[in-house]
Amino acid sequence: MKLTLIKTIALSSLLTCSAAAVAAVADASDYKLMVIETATAPQPLEQSFNNCALNVKSKNYAQAEAICTKAIALLKDADGPRFKVRQLTSFALSNRGVARLKAHNDTAALADLYEASKLSNSTMVSHNLSRAKEELAL
Repeated sequence: MKLTLIKTIALSSLLTCSAAAVAAVADASDYKLMVIETATAPQPLEQSFNNCALNVKSKNYAQAEAICTKAIALLKDADGPRFKVRQLTSFALSNRGVARLKAHNDTAALADLYEASKLSNSTMVSHNLSRAKEELAL
């Protein structure tokens, strides 16, 4: 119970900040992976985002998917402003979608990318969805 409360407080503090520093990192195939800059988010969330991107770049796609899924779960429990929760969830879904594409799990990847694009009007997420559709010839 105490750990859950601490996570909730930590996530709430991230989401009530004026802005979380989120950056995009392009991988070799021109997909954009979102990461959170150091010390701008609670450690579990920052680790999930950044480790997901690192594992995609390292071609550890199954591990990347699991870590992104953890970030999405952390965000589902967040009590911050809905806009920020939706935006961060969108970024985590986009990262997981890229990991799934690289693992040749195309259907799940497209589902993640479409859901991400519905949650946030982000140019980075839109880029990933367009790139995936181009790569899969859709």
